[in-house]
Amino acid sequence: MARIPLDPPRTRLYRLAEWYARRTYGVVPDPLAAMAHHPRVLLTDVRFEASLARWDRLDGTLKSLAVMASAVSIGCSWCVDFGYWISNQEGVDPEKLRAVPRWRDSDVFTDLERRVMAYAEAVTTTPVTVTDEMVAGLRRELDDAQLVELTMMVAVENVRSRFNGALGLTSQGFRDRCELPAGA
Repeated sequence: MARIPLDPPRTRLYRLAEWYARRTYGVVPDPLAAMAHHPRVLLTDVRFEASLARWDRLDGTLKSLAVMASAVSIGCSWCVDFGYWISNQEGVDPEKLRAVPRWRDSDVFTDLERRVMAYAEAVTTTPVTVTDEMVAGLRRELDDAQLVELTMMVAVENVRSRFNGALGLTSQGFRDRCELPAGA
């Protein structure tokens, strides 16, 4: 149960964000409603997320797997739910997305994808447990810009997941919209 009301003041900014969210996602994401209690926080987050969406140095599947591994590690069900849906919309293999929570035991991932998820988990731990060997392994296949983007995306997911977890925001049913209905 959310620890903050999800019916914020209906400022002009919130109404605009609500309209955009309904057009884009079909619903108003709970984190947006929570942030709308502080319009400057909401505006900053909207700008930041719009900027992140334009980053394109890192392969989309690697980025999605890293973000999902971080969200799973933190235990943010909202982020896992939304991350599954958005990654599915972007064409990431649903089998890989479903396997992220047990990636070590799954055979659907490449060696690079496994290194990316291990790195994401190491960035997410407190304290950070990234090793020189991890980074060296990634740098064999990723250039400096890709490594920076990967690291920042994991750090951003830490912010998202910890915000959502602290405010008690849980799964909103996005993932359910990805699966084909029976008989389809």
